[in-house]
Amino acid sequence: MRSAVIGLTMGVFLLQRQARLPTLSEACLLAAAFLLLFILSGFLGKKRRWAGAVCRLLAGLVFGFAWAAGLAQWRLSEGLPLDVEGKDVRVTGIVSSLPFRFEDGIRFNFRVEAVQAGADPSLLPKNLALAWYGGFRGRPGEAVPHLKPGERWQLTVRLRRPHGNANPDGFDYEAWMLEQGQRAVGYVRPSSATSPNRRHDDFVAGFGTLVERSRGWLRDRIEHALEGKRYAPVIVALVIGDQRGLDGDDWKLFTRSGIGHLISISGLHITMVAGMAAAFAAALWRRSFFTRASLPLLLPAQSVAALAGALAALVYVLLAGFGVPAQRTLYMLSVVALAMWSGRIVSVSHVLCLALAVVLLFDPWAVLWPGFWLSFGAVAVILYASVGRINEGHANDAPAWRRILRSAAHTQYAVTVGLVPLTLLLFSQISLISPLANAIAIPLVSLLVTPLALAGSILPAPLCAWLLQAAHALVAWLAQALSWLVDTPMAVWSAPAPAWWMFALACIGMLWLLAPRGWPLRWLGVLTWLPLLLQAPARPAAGEFWATAFDVGQGMAVLIETNGHRLLYDTGPAYSGESDGGNRVILPYLRSRGIQALDGIVVSHSDNDHSGGALSLLRELRVDWVSSSLPPHNAIVQASPRHERCLAGQTWEWDGVRFEMLHPSASIYESVKWKPNARSCTLRISRGGRSLLLPGDIEAVQEAELLEGARERLEATVLLAPHHGSGTSSTAAFLSAVKPEIALFQVGYRNRYNHPKAEVYERYGRYGIRRLRSDESGAISLRFGKELQVSEYRREQARYWHGR
Repeated sequence: MRSAVIGLTMGVFLLQRQARLPTLSEACLLAAAFLLLFILSGFLGKKRRWAGAVCRLLAGLVFGFAWAAGLAQWRLSEGLPLDVEGKDVRVTGIVSSLPFRFEDGIRFNFRVEAVQAGADPSLLPKNLALAWYGGFRGRPGEAVPHLKPGERWQLTVRLRRPHGNANPDGFDYEAWMLEQGQRAVGYVRPSSATSPNRRHDDFVAGFGTLVERSRGWLRDRIEHALEGKRYAPVIVALVIGDQRGLDGDDWKLFTRSGIGHLISISGLHITMVAGMAAAFAAALWRRSFFTRASLPLLLPAQSVAALAGALAALVYVLLAGFGVPAQRTLYMLSVVALAMWSGRIVSVSHVLCLALAVVLLFDPWAVLWPGFWLSFGAVAVILYASVGRINEGHANDAPAWRRILRSAAHTQYAVTVGLVPLTLLLFSQISLISPLANAIAIPLVSLLVTPLALAGSILPAPLCAWLLQAAHALVAWLAQALSWLVDTPMAVWSAPAPAWWMFALACIGMLWLLAPRGWPLRWLGVLTWLPLLLQAPARPAAGEFWATAFDVGQGMAVLIETNGHRLLYDTGPAYSGESDGGNRVILPYLRSRGIQALDGIVVSHSDNDHSGGALSLLRELRVDWVSSSLPPHNAIVQASPRHERCLAGQTWEWDGVRFEMLHPSASIYESVKWKPNARSCTLRISRGGRSLLLPGDIEAVQEAELLEGARERLEATVLLAPHHGSGTSSTAAFLSAVKPEIALFQVGYRNRYNHPKAEVYERYGRYGIRRLRSDESGAISLRFGKELQVSEYRREQARYWHGR
């Protein structure tokens, strides 16, 4: 069974790496291969066990691949028609999730029951992810109602297909939406006389709506009892698993200290609740609920305890929103409960494999997320380091508290050491203070905070408020202690994402380190980690430079790298108060590359789509200097370690690569008539006859000025299209002077400005210029060496769900 489950995991993972799904003929071949391997496994297994295990592994691989492909095809069959994108559709349906209120409005899932106008009811996806903004896109207007799960509404919505930014080591929003079954996203349009947005029913009964309404009731109680308290969202996360309210700085504190797994409904918490429920039920059953019924004679107390524990775990997991770590724990507890009921003894490894199989059969996209690998990896490491080991010496004669403490310390050591290779592979960093932080946080959160929060969320007032405030006080104390730890030097170790051979070698070393006592020279396992921990970030050869144009939506951000220096031109937009191009796109990429500092940042001008991520980057990275056209009072200027105004004529050279600032001139700063676009810092980077021109958002007037004063320096191999290809830029004369081979358009999918304008885009085509758009290509990487190498992320890392 275990070899088949390993094969199943491999097959599911392989399918999620494919650019397309199998055809019908290929699916038939897969079915035939599975049947053949299944028959061979039974036949060969009787003669040679290893041959049977190999056949079972291969059969599991084929089945996993085919199963995941079938579910993917079924899920993708429900997609939003292209001709419906951007149109108003009037629908009636049910609020199917716990709404999340943010600064500008509210987000919620909506299950469509009927379509009144705007689309073919048979073609519209049944599950929508909607936003309802205050007014319309932040403009004053109708107030956003207080939505509750289970309400039936008639709404006018404008929809589009799920589309996310596509960058190396970035979050794949499209895959996440596919996993959630949300095949269309959109927003609620303002009410009108002919199509008002109105509530039809206060509650539509159903299992899902009842669960979500219960979660909402618990959240409201907690927020009311802890109104104005900083860590109220942490208590909410522990009770119902909703982490959306966590402040960005707090979440950063928890993740950097290595206790992020505790600030939610984790497997540890579920096991604790299940154990408490089992113990309570067994105690009452043994006493026949203080009656004379002699219930243990009818059903053993162990069986009752197993059932109570499994039911308690199910309820808690439902409150958690059925996340992967919670699922894994539920399935393992259910398997144990089933084994106790059936009287069969099941090995721990069989329990883990069965839970793994159930997770993948229900959710084959789980393999795409770090939580899946960390959850099962942690359990596997604990099993390897503990099951079957014999305690040495007189450990069994020691007091119970000492044995428990020793066991907990050994488990923490095993998990810390065992997950180092996987954590570096997934996040390119490890928390060095994690063992100490977890030693403090695990008993505090699991044994005190979580029980207090759970009891406080359901007990009547005033006990409710007292218990929740006590839980909040403990979390505040924990956060203070963690902040001291995080502020210590070397709290986090960062390294580039490892190559496959480095990861494999480090895993071998990890197994060596955690081998049983008596294994020779276990400490040598650390040496296998050296390539993983000490590798240097990749960099261009001397005299070459690389450019990465990120997919940040409607905005600009380009990373320039030479052999020994790195410069960022623009920082992408701010998406919300907590999210921007800096912390959502650029920082994850830099961390995956092992880049901890930037030599400089050029912020071309003050528009949000160019400067929105700057403050996040300045907080998280060491930056030597910032050059911009921003006014002195701007927050970015104030936060800069060293700021200088960009001016035409500035030049410098890094590692044989020349940088020239072509615009703006000093006189433009002295005039108040120009918009920020006109002051855009225009940078040209060149080496060996190849060059890159970054003009920001300059418009036709500034293009004419450049033609007049710097025509001989405008020619470039690659041009970042001015102002995203708007109708006010990219004049014919400018393109004739630049003579680019390639033009980059950094634009958002279906952006409201309609960039690039059709006539401008066609103008580039008439000049024979190769056109690359970030909304179609994702991140675009350019390597300027002897030859110009171009790669498009969506082409290089194509997946079957992209663009679907």
